[in-house]
Amino acid sequence: MKLGAHIYLWIEQWSDREVGLFARAKVLGLDTIELSVGLDVPFDETLTRRAAADAGISLVVGPGGAWPDNADLAADEPAHRRAAFDFHRAIIDQTAAVGGICYAGALYGRPGKSLRRRPPADELARAAEGLRGLAAHAEAAGVLLAIEPMSRFRSHLVNTPAQAVRLIELTGRPKSLRVLIDTYHMITELRDPAAAIRETGDLLWGLHACENDRGVPGGGLVPWQEVCTALKETPADYVAFEGYNTGLGDFGHRRGIYQNVCPDGDAFVRRGLEFIRPLLA
Repeated sequence: MKLGAHIYLWIEQWSDREVGLFARAKVLGLDTIELSVGLDVPFDETLTRRAAADAGISLVVGPGGAWPDNADLAADEPAHRRAAFDFHRAIIDQTAAVGGICYAGALYGRPGKSLRRRPPADELARAAEGLRGLAAHAEAAGVLLAIEPMSRFRSHLVNTPAQAVRLIELTGRPKSLRVLIDTYHMITELRDPAAAIRETGDLLWGLHACENDRGVPGGGLVPWQEVCTALKETPADYVAFEGYNTGLGDFGHRRGIYQNVCPDGDAFVRRGLEFIRPLLA
């Protein structure tokens, strides 16, 4: 099982000056670092690739930076769908350029967009059409795609693993398209997270591990023993700590975190590994 962490536990934005984080992560006991990129995240792809390889760190990439205006793979307007497709395709290429193993996130829509009405009947089909094309591009680039269900407060389109599976079924189940589950979102939407993990089955690629308050795993509402037992019954081989550094100015507040759940990224990872490793053994 690859163990990783998101850069947001330490820093707000990736850049060339942050490549020392890879060696730091390796010393902490991590195998993988998850980067967030976007229109507002310029960096040297070759430098990032070389620094990660030198440290023995694998990379996962997500679209956590700025998106083009209105870009949404499931949008009503064709131009908005095309903007999203081109945006994600460029990040797939960027993921390949840095030697990344996976491009993951709420790729099916636009994070933060949650309709307060019944969605259009063909919305999921539009998302599936776009994902089918992106999966083909990713396969040619040697990159895996993983779609992440998000809670009702971040998306109306895919809130549960079952909905992610349904979306992948609509794409025709390309081999480059899988599911990444996040325990923070899952605890909001599901009454039996372990059952949902088992039902995702061979489509499950990995897990974002954080508590119901986005803090360090353990002591909260997530039933970790049941979650990890179920996870080991699937092909999933990636578990990463995701959160936001609440000791970094207003960064946590800008991301909607108003409690001081991660004042120190190193401490978060150490405590997280101490808790999660025995459950995954």
